[in-house]
Amino acid sequence: MQDKTYDMLSRAARSAVENAYSVYSRFSVGAAVLMDNGEIIRGSNQENVASPSGLCAERVALFYACSAYPGVRVRAIAIAARDASGRWVPDLTPCGACRQVMAEIIHRYHSDFDVILPGPRDELTIIPASTLLPAPFSV
Repeated sequence: MQDKTYDMLSRAARSAVENAYSVYSRFSVGAAVLMDNGEIIRGSNQENVASPSGLCAERVALFYACSAYPGVRVRAIAIAARDASGRWVPDLTPCGACRQVMAEIIHRYHSDFDVILPGPRDELTIIPASTLLPAPFSV
């Protein structure tokens, strides 16, 4: 069940790449968040000429998911990217800001979730979000 669900989530992340606004970096990223209620929320990076005013795909998707479904925990997020030449970038891990947001979501819902990274031959690397940032900010 998890393999098929995660394959489908990875495909959703790849489809979200098409909605990226990446006219400056030409590096398009898509993310798809699977919620505990079965909803899938997509996001893509949104750049702005006044860098760093843009936002990564992971945060676009996670912030929307937690806003639309505030009482529903995140089960997984898949991340996919395509470079300026149109090639898929395998095993792209989130930036530090996205990792901190993931740590906050774990804290908020008291539940870890999987980060799914499509590999070069569509195999999936699955990493617990809690392992991406070993010393997150906290109060």
